[in-house]
Amino acid sequence: MTYPYSTTGPIGTAARLGLIVLQADETIEHDFRRMFPVNGVSLLTTRVPSGLEVTNDTLSEMEGHLTDAASLFPTAAEFDAVAYACTSGTAVIGVDNIAAQVRRGCKTQKVTEPVSALIAACHELGISRLGLLSPYVRDVSESLRMVLDQAGIVTPAFGSFDEAEEAKVARIDGPSIIAAACDIAAQGGIDALFLSCTNLRTLDVISEIEGRTGLPVLSSNQVLAWHLAKLTDIRLAGHFGRLTA
Repeated sequence: MTYPYSTTGPIGTAARLGLIVLQADETIEHDFRRMFPVNGVSLLTTRVPSGLEVTNDTLSEMEGHLTDAASLFPTAAEFDAVAYACTSGTAVIGVDNIAAQVRRGCKTQKVTEPVSALIAACHELGISRLGLLSPYVRDVSESLRMVLDQAGIVTPAFGSFDEAEEAKVARIDGPSIIAAACDIAAQGGIDALFLSCTNLRTLDVISEIEGRTGLPVLSSNQVLAWHLAKLTDIRLAGHFGRLTA
């Protein structure tokens, strides 16, 4: 027997979001499930090939895969915003190139990534001097610092775990992040701290670092979720540091 049926609209009455996640990333999807409301927000993810080690060369190679990754979203999906989830990759590939490649692969009104999100967050909070904690090797970290400097955001206090392997970055624990961030804050001369990398487990340490240092603390996943919320006029499902939407 054949049954009749009726249809309804897409999931996501408040916002329809897309997230392009690095193949090596184990963290951001877990964080986003906590930050976005369960009801009213559709969040679809796809993966883009990424290297086992993070270098400027492996980051640059991702540009050629972004359109294919975006094309793996459901073909019927029309997004309010799509985010590419890589901070250092954005610094190397470039904001405009990322937006162009993503738009070739899917239908979206807006495109963002952690660098644009961070710059927007700094403007929101009046921040021009950041303390930067990076998990990565010097060349990768310097690419990000240069892009931020071009946007009028200097990073006079800096530190890194100097780790090239993505799998190890995802395992850096909270106490290590807290200790490093507090040491960077002690260098002085900054308005806030930024914990870079979507694979770094930062969400649960932001409040403690803010409490210890007295500074606003931003992180890649936090600012990216905040920016998506700002772009689509929705509220996040909780407060994660001083940056709220």
